[in-house]
Amino acid sequence: MKKLLILIFLIFCNFSFSQEAEQNTFFLAETYYRQGSYEKATQIYKKLYDKSPFNTSYLNRLISCYQETENYKIAEVLLKTKLQKDPSQTYLNVFLGYNYERQQLKEAATIYYEKAINSIDINDSYASIIARLFKGYNLLDNAILAYQKGMNNNKNANYNFQIAQIYGEKGDFKQMFEAYINLVDKNTSYLNLIQRYASIYITEDAQNETNILFRKTLLRKAASNPKNEWNILLSWLFAQQKEYEKAFTQEKALYQRNPTDLSEIFSLGTIAFENKAYESAQQCFSFVNENSILNEEKIDANVYLIKIAVASKNPETENLFQSLFMQFGKNAQTIELLVEYADFLTFTKNEPAQATAVLEQALGFSKTKFDKARIKLKLGDVLVFRGNFNKALIYFSQIQTQLKNHELAQQARFKVAQTSYFKGDFTWAKAQLKVLKGSTTQLIANDAVALFLKITDNEPVDSIPSGLKQLARAELLAYQNKNEDALQEISNLFSSKDILINGLVPGEVIYDDVLFLEAELYIKLKRYEEAIVSLEKIIAADNQGILTDDVNFLMAETYHYHLNNIEKAQEYYQKIIFEHPSSIYLVEARKKYRKLRGDNL
Repeated sequence: MKKLLILIFLIFCNFSFSQEAEQNTFFLAETYYRQGSYEKATQIYKKLYDKSPFNTSYLNRLISCYQETENYKIAEVLLKTKLQKDPSQTYLNVFLGYNYERQQLKEAATIYYEKAINSIDINDSYASIIARLFKGYNLLDNAILAYQKGMNNNKNANYNFQIAQIYGEKGDFKQMFEAYINLVDKNTSYLNLIQRYASIYITEDAQNETNILFRKTLLRKAASNPKNEWNILLSWLFAQQKEYEKAFTQEKALYQRNPTDLSEIFSLGTIAFENKAYESAQQCFSFVNENSILNEEKIDANVYLIKIAVASKNPETENLFQSLFMQFGKNAQTIELLVEYADFLTFTKNEPAQATAVLEQALGFSKTKFDKARIKLKLGDVLVFRGNFNKALIYFSQIQTQLKNHELAQQARFKVAQTSYFKGDFTWAKAQLKVLKGSTTQLIANDAVALFLKITDNEPVDSIPSGLKQLARAELLAYQNKNEDALQEISNLFSSKDILINGLVPGEVIYDDVLFLEAELYIKLKRYEEAIVSLEKIIAADNQGILTDDVNFLMAETYHYHLNNIEKAQEYYQKIIFEHPSSIYLVEARKKYRKLRGDNL
């Protein structure tokens, strides 16, 4: 028995060694092939193929090496010999046809391509390998024919996904979308996969050609063969285009067929809210609130409804809060509502002391470390608002310690950096921001990068004042809603004899950041003409600065919504469209420009 075990062990070791040796040999051949050393690659592939004659990868590479070295006759003899030995291996006709095509013998090539495709009628199991070989040779129409013939001969076969990808490579997006949708029609489990692949071609612009094709394809399919999946895909498309009301219409239709699950409507509402489409968001959350039978779901919906009331400056917001507390109470279930109320008391009503009391009450209701962390985050915000930086930093640091690597810990780290920035401790702020630049949460990572660049671009060198401390102080005052004081701090920056000898002047890196903050403050104070003047100074100083598209968009929005100057608004939207094609504002600017121009959208 012992000898038998030793023998088995030795056989296994020998087999493993043999496999490893073959892999190393193949790797060497691939290296030569990719480097264009086809003669060397040929010798190795020949040995590998002789050892494993049924390995199509070795055969494919060997034939390719013969073709690259113009040994077409050797390749032809090899392939014909294999076909004579086993005529059932009809996929070899693709290799043979391409061998003729490389020699510009088109008619001969076509004969063998047709042989390969027609052989699928006899053996449909070869459809996939024949199609892949055609695709590898970039013979895309033949690949599609092979896949289609395979499906025609085998009703259980489904190659619509492969066909759709080929149409995408050809740029035939109409056929591509039809193939994707046919795939879902046959098997609804492909729905998420199709969304992922369709998203490569879909943009935020509803007038984009591929968006229109996808919508029309879905609508045709919905008319001929109604299914929930078409409503789901239409809702997804409209959400991509930020047409949330249209998406909501689709979701309502789905809910009416299955009035038990409101999660998709809630999810759509959160997307609309995050994109500041407050009217659409309100429709979604009101629908959830009215139709849900679950108390928790109703509370979650009302949290967003109250956020919308705050964001849209509804004068009845205080009464709405009190009404919700009367309905749901102050308890563990309403902690998020209490946190929102504290935020409202601090940043809207300027009552941070009352907000602190609300949050301390909420801490008493908290049952999990996550609830505690959310409350402490807001407590920290309120303490920064009150100028109590050290206590705020203690709360933020506690969250980092208790919830390492969690998103709440990353938020807390950013708030440590932001608070340190407000204090003028730029070294510690940068240390925190360096860690956050690789955050898994994109929004935090973006904010971290922006603040890090602001500090590194503008911090003092060799103890020479740069104005960064004054800018940080002005931003703190703006955070505390002391907007007039913030403007005064900025005014001091421009006139101070201690900053850059004669005060802040065009050409300094910090100049654009200071003026942009000034413009935002003027807009908060409804001093729109003065905001325009600040923005124009940025453009005059450096028309190609990193803030240029932000400036143009803010100019357009200010003229559009506050000064009612349609001509000027169009001018600045147009600047983004033609001068900043990679701007994050491009789609929004194009949409608003078209609307102002009177296009029928």
